Amino acid sequence: MGVMNMMGSCVKNNNNNTSPDETESMKKTKIKGTVVLMKKNVLDLHDFGSSFLDWVYEMFNKRVSMQLISSTHCDPSNGLNAKIGKAAFIEDWVTKKSAVAAREASFSVTFEWDESMGVPGAFLIKNHHHRQFYLKTVELDHVPGHGTIRFVCNSWVYPTHRYNYNRVFFANQTYLPCSTPEPLRHYREQELINLRGTGSGMLKEWDRVYDYAYYNDLGFPDKGPEYARPVLGGSQEYPYPRRGRTGRKATKTDPNSEERLFLLSLNIYVPRDEQFNHIKFSDFLGYAVKSLGQVIRPEVKAIFDKTPNEFDSFADVFKLYEGRFDLPKHTVKKIRKGTRLELVRELLRNDGEKPFTFPMPDVIKEDKSAWRTDEEFGREMVAGVNPVVIRRLEEFPPTSKLDPIEYGNQTSSMTTEHLEPNMNGLTVEQALKENKLFILDHHDALMPYLKQINESTESKIYATRTVLLLQKNGMLKPLAIELSLPNVDSEVYTPHEDGVEGTIWQLAKAYVAVNDSGYHQLISHWLNTHAVIEPFIIATNRQLSVLHPIYKLLQPHFRDTMNINAMARQILINASGILERTVFPAKYAMEMSAVIYKNWVFTEQALPADLLKRGVAIKDPSQPHGLKLLIQDYPFAIDGLDIWSAIQTWVHDYCSIYYPFDETVRDDTELQSWWTELRTEGHGDKKDEPWWPQMKTRTELIDTCTIIIWVASALHAAVNFGQYPYAGYLPNRPTVSRRFMPKSGTQEYAEVESNPEKAFLKTITPQLQTLLGVSLIEILSRHSTDEVYLGQSVYPYWTSDDEALKAFERFGKTLMDIEVMIMERNNNKDLKNRIGPVKVPYTLLYPNTSDYSHESGLTGKGIPNSISI
Repeated sequence: MGVMNMMGSCVKNNNNNTSPDETESMKKTKIKGTVVLMKKNVLDLHDFGSSFLDWVYEMFNKRVSMQLISSTHCDPSNGLNAKIGKAAFIEDWVTKKSAVAAREASFSVTFEWDESMGVPGAFLIKNHHHRQFYLKTVELDHVPGHGTIRFVCNSWVYPTHRYNYNRVFFANQTYLPCSTPEPLRHYREQELINLRGTGSGMLKEWDRVYDYAYYNDLGFPDKGPEYARPVLGGSQEYPYPRRGRTGRKATKTDPNSEERLFLLSLNIYVPRDEQFNHIKFSDFLGYAVKSLGQVIRPEVKAIFDKTPNEFDSFADVFKLYEGRFDLPKHTVKKIRKGTRLELVRELLRNDGEKPFTFPMPDVIKEDKSAWRTDEEFGREMVAGVNPVVIRRLEEFPPTSKLDPIEYGNQTSSMTTEHLEPNMNGLTVEQALKENKLFILDHHDALMPYLKQINESTESKIYATRTVLLLQKNGMLKPLAIELSLPNVDSEVYTPHEDGVEGTIWQLAKAYVAVNDSGYHQLISHWLNTHAVIEPFIIATNRQLSVLHPIYKLLQPHFRDTMNINAMARQILINASGILERTVFPAKYAMEMSAVIYKNWVFTEQALPADLLKRGVAIKDPSQPHGLKLLIQDYPFAIDGLDIWSAIQTWVHDYCSIYYPFDETVRDDTELQSWWTELRTEGHGDKKDEPWWPQMKTRTELIDTCTIIIWVASALHAAVNFGQYPYAGYLPNRPTVSRRFMPKSGTQEYAEVESNPEKAFLKTITPQLQTLLGVSLIEILSRHSTDEVYLGQSVYPYWTSDDEALKAFERFGKTLMDIEVMIMERNNNKDLKNRIGPVKVPYTLLYPNTSDYSHESGLTGKGIPNSISI
């Protein structure tokens, strides 16, 4: 298509209608097409009858029909809509053999064509079979005068009786709304109406409806008050991004809460095309079953232990990653008898990992004790699984933004006497002036919930502040840790290496890690990537046609997100779900994330804006990316800025093809509807915020799309795929603290003196919660075998625009260059934070473009296109 209108406005297409006499004389021929689709899994025993019925239907001429739609010629007898060709049928449906498992297959179709049809721009498809199939692509060969025309479909097509409209698929061309060929306008507009649905009723698997709902399905008040949870979204008290609507009926106890499914059910409505494909689901199922086995083995052994829910030493923890546990033969027989074959295959798969044994986390592969060093403790704040919280300390002592009337004076009780003995001769005043003091501050985020958590859950936590000194070698040296409780004088701890004081210091760092683990999982990971992106997915599908350039740009970055979020609501973030059972806020977890969402600002999700806000960078036009990092060896920020810049350049080049002027942005009706709906409905609790871009300029469009892609790809990769490498060994990243810091003269303090390892482990996450938590993050940290990485596309012809394809190719090459730079940085021994004492290189923002399709599992590297796990 190229630049459709360099003047920024669109001109209506001529209909080019022909008279009946002219049509009669036009040349008739046939167009051969290739249809790539996947039949529903033939191994599904529940679906065997449907498969047989499809064979019968074919015998009685109830087939799959297709009709080409002209993009250039209207039909006066069709309400001035497009000319529609004669029905053609997919050939060899019965005779072509399917693979044993669900796999793609190519079929032929032959269309009658004449010049009166002009150029095909879409097609209708009607499935007269009994069951659905997945339509991947359609390719028309040797269209006279036009060559090959391609359709990228990627959609499940259900039997015709499931729809009250025709299924339409468009060729892979790109049009702004006003430049859409006249014959296709009606189909473009109607398809968007179909995807919006009616806004009511319970949605079924064949529905294709994208609509909004509050997070009102986390609790189950009908089971009792302890299972009730507040509705998140729609209120000032608990604002929240919207999730996809399912339309299930309300609970009996609370009409504002939606009834939940059976706990282990994965039949949660999301639009069918948003669900995992068979490869992704197979991986997910297999690893989930494997993780369950890893929980069972040590729990069975614990029955015969004197302390059944405790690790008595670090050696006990290491046993999780050593040895082997095989299922008894009679158990295997029972499983085979009562389980689908594919589940057994996944359970007993041989993928090089020991069954029922946790893989060795990277953080203890090379050295089993390096994680305990102060150097590693500081390094993980800039190169670990949560490198997005640390900020520059701008005033001392640290202050609080909490309301002093409600919370009292929350200014830190740290003094210069706490810090300066370990500051290499610097004073606090000098260090502040030279930008060498930094803080990991979880105080204000957690303090409002400490009382409820400590009084009504098994957790005993503090709100923590950790002050660190940036040293000449680029590493961060912890100087002091403050542990705070409501209405109690806070306690400040400073580094010690040996004896009881050394163990107390290790415990202080553990309380910080507990804070950071919970904040990471709830805020950095779930809220700031998974939850905030879902409204963009819904709005994009409701308001931007598949023909729209911004739809084509963003859609790859939405793959699988609605499905994984729905699963999270079902088994992870729900009342008494895995998250509540394994992370310290327990039943207050999601409620707390809603309160923190009040501070979410869309424009601050841009990496440069985030770094500037946290004070870890300052503006400097002479530096790459226009920023000077104050922590020069900051792996997340350094690699992240390279990735951010590559995304921004790609988005700029792509958007410039279709939006040559600001006027083109303002005049794009679909784009404006998309942005309005996103702000007023998708993130409706923040609709009146002044920081939203107005979407009146090309710059605003480019910045907005760059942020969306960054959050869905690189930011999620940075805070997700390092979970198992760093937190798979839970003493390094405990999620719960079960008792307060021991006081001198108490039994707990005596235990610290006599058995420091046991005292440490009795303070942090117990055995069962450890097993559940580690099993969860193992699943979340794995790349699936069908992962699509940043800079990659499943379909080489996702658009017919050469300029867009060339820009995308440049993007891929830039990412490959970044991979080389990251490896060079990791090999630079002067950059201490790249590897650290644990000898784990920072590869979380390694794009993995050159290794596409070769590595899956716990690789610790790679930026998937989307939040797919």
